Amino acid sequence: METPRQHYRARGEYWAERASALAAQESLWTRARLGTGLLIVLAGWLAFGARVIHPAIFIAAVVALAPMVVLHEATVRRRQAALRARALFERGLARLNGEWTGKGISGERFRDIHHVYAEDLDLFGKGSLFELVCTARTAAGQAVLAGWLLRPAVRGEALRRQQAVKELRPRADLREDMALLGEEIETRLHPEHLRKWGEAPGVQFPVIFQWLVPGLAAAGVIAFFGWMFSQLPLIPFLIVFLVTASVTMAAGERVESVLGELDTPARELGLISKLLERLEREQFSAELLKRSGGRFGARAIAEMEKLVERVDWAHNIGFAPVAYMLLWKVQHAIAIERWRQRHGRDVAEWLETLALFEALASLSNYAYEQPSTTFPDLAEGETVWDAKGLTHPLLAESKAVANDLRLDPMHRLWIISGSNMSGKSTLLRAVGVNTILAWTGAPVRAAQLRLSAFALGAAIRTVDSLLEGHSRFFAEITRLRQIVDLTNGDMPVLFLLDELLSGTNSHDRRLGADGILRALIGRAGFGLVTTHDLALTDIASELPAAGNIHLEDRFENGQIQFDYRLREGVVRRSNALELMRSIGLPARIQ
Repeated sequence: METPRQHYRARGEYWAERASALAAQESLWTRARLGTGLLIVLAGWLAFGARVIHPAIFIAAVVALAPMVVLHEATVRRRQAALRARALFERGLARLNGEWTGKGISGERFRDIHHVYAEDLDLFGKGSLFELVCTARTAAGQAVLAGWLLRPAVRGEALRRQQAVKELRPRADLREDMALLGEEIETRLHPEHLRKWGEAPGVQFPVIFQWLVPGLAAAGVIAFFGWMFSQLPLIPFLIVFLVTASVTMAAGERVESVLGELDTPARELGLISKLLERLEREQFSAELLKRSGGRFGARAIAEMEKLVERVDWAHNIGFAPVAYMLLWKVQHAIAIERWRQRHGRDVAEWLETLALFEALASLSNYAYEQPSTTFPDLAEGETVWDAKGLTHPLLAESKAVANDLRLDPMHRLWIISGSNMSGKSTLLRAVGVNTILAWTGAPVRAAQLRLSAFALGAAIRTVDSLLEGHSRFFAEITRLRQIVDLTNGDMPVLFLLDELLSGTNSHDRRLGADGILRALIGRAGFGLVTTHDLALTDIASELPAAGNIHLEDRFENGQIQFDYRLREGVVRRSNALELMRSIGLPARIQ
């Protein structure tokens, strides 16, 4: 069976060769267009300046250019798609090689330093879980995935997502098609803005324009060709031109109102059309995929895409004079407004349909690229967090060390002691990130994970804020207040606290930690606490269902060695002095 790495390498090589061949074709079409354009200029001068050839030759040259333009632009689009495909598989290989940081969608816009776990668990930003997982092309799809990471689903919804992700996991060809359809555009438009554009009041054109505009366009064509072939004098054409200019000026403000705000929404709708049309051809069995596999508005959106594409023709220097005489922009502005009146209110539904699929496709792509991941057992009717072979999803599989860990009513608190760099914070994040993935509907980095629903809170990366005037200690206790408040809800709380109250003296730390942990345990809290202060490990003997575990190191040949494996009990040594001496800092030896 072909591995993800083999598949990505083969497809990347194919698209690299395809892009090279299309670049050669594009060069040929460019030269052909240039030559034909020069021929048109020469024929125009000979026909209308020197009058030594019939105007029909000039028209024939113009007609010959049209298919060249179409074929050239089609070649350009195919080459761009090939380059996009090559980049797609290069990013895939980078993820498999652990070299993906900074090459994906960071989700920076979703960062919230006040969220109860997002910053602590590296959900967004460079090198984040979102960057590793997200492959959504639309802003709406990215927003749905971000929402899933920030707000865990209820059990029924999470199971439905699991079912969909499992079905999509092996369908790499479908994900490739979805990634390559349409142009490579920036999809920064907020979904709500696109909805508002679709539902905005229409621009009203005078009723007389319904017949006057196409009538003038037809009259202009007849007058022009009548004059060109000496069947009519120039006067009728000039009269039609003046009337056309007047109508264009009268409609100018309305036309600009329609077309001026059209560019980004229309291009996103064009992309959505292609993606939805591709999904219409698929048959799904998972409930959530059936919701995204029925009939869409792909055909209706395709109509809008064609209108927008034709509007762009007016920007072509060769077609611009013809477009002016045909009142091209006016006609298309009217048509676009008619479309928005018929379909504008459907935009929100189309966005939701596609966004749902893109979020599921992102999770399925992550599952495909991580074949060793497993789908968790989402427990019901009990409170449990039980992992076998747990590792951190952001660590390369070859470097991650697996550990077993269990929380339940008999083991509600583990105090984790250990030296610097022994892996305590990474373990907390492994628990948190895998919990998020589990309730998002994704597979987790564990040989086995059974967990019930928890309200998750973490205090791992609390920092001071100069702008807000908060010290690190104040930021930490503010976060702790948030986590304690979670216990007022309906779900048990899973808390992850790193170096609890390290910003204060040992006496206050001991008393403060005791009070906080008693409050959390007394209010349906389950969790992990790390500490350097061995005095805090005594708390485990004073609280019900609490215990000590540790991570340790050894110092050999001037180097500190870590095995990152959990052990029972309290750590009995510290490496702080060895670390100081190893980099040349003076440290007193007792």
